Amino acid sequence: MISIIVPVYNAEKYIRETIESVKAQTFTDWELILVDDQSKDGSVRIIEEEEKALPDKIRLIRQPENGGAAKSRNAGIRAAKGRYIAFLDADDLWYPEKLERQMRFMEESGAPFVFMSYHFGDENAVPGGKVTRVPKELTYERALSRTVIFTSTVLIDTQKIEKDLILMPEIPSEDTATWWQILRSGVTARGIDDPLVVYRRPPASLSSDKRVAVKRIWNLYRNFAGLGPVSAAAHMAVWAFLSTKRRVINDHRR
Repeated sequence: MISIIVPVYNAEKYIRETIESVKAQTFTDWELILVDDQSKDGSVRIIEEEEKALPDKIRLIRQPENGGAAKSRNAGIRAAKGRYIAFLDADDLWYPEKLERQMRFMEESGAPFVFMSYHFGDENAVPGGKVTRVPKELTYERALSRTVIFTSTVLIDTQKIEKDLILMPEIPSEDTATWWQILRSGVTARGIDDPLVVYRRPPASLSSDKRVAVKRIWNLYRNFAGLGPVSAAAHMAVWAFLSTKRRVINDHRR
């Protein structure tokens, strides 16, 4: 069984559509664990309706206090009953064959950690033609310069990777830090170049996003990966080059 972990905070606008994308999966052996982080809107009401309709498949966990996405995901991981862990953000969508495609790949390859390409969507989750493509394999050293693992595409086999290694540190960019800590243990992640996930991006300041991303990746290099300033700067230069290259390629394809 796949345990799907969804952290929820004020996601009333999107959460039902996200749940529907899980219910539409062609792979049906799953449980959906939605962890509400003290939402102030109608998210809990919607989740409770879905839970009542499918009590054997959908579970709501309510956090006692607001603690952020990492803490919510960790609560879901600890409560998971499935052998496999998948992550999905509360505003993202899966295509119906997403889980089936990943499970088939895992069975054929024996990979313990898989991720896949994804679409960038607008506020309505309509893909705009921009797709982030992923490599076939990603080791720890390569991952330091390639932040291409998107949380809503990840599937992990807990018989091959211990749950303690999947628990997310409570720091900014906790998802990237988690992939690094898994890969640093010697695991190689396997990529599927099949975009079956939509990353919903409501209108926001892209320049602000970039400034935040640069600051966060630098802090991860220095404080989480433990890189010295020279090594961190070198990795950041490669990261910036590859990020720009991906953007140029996507713009050309569009």
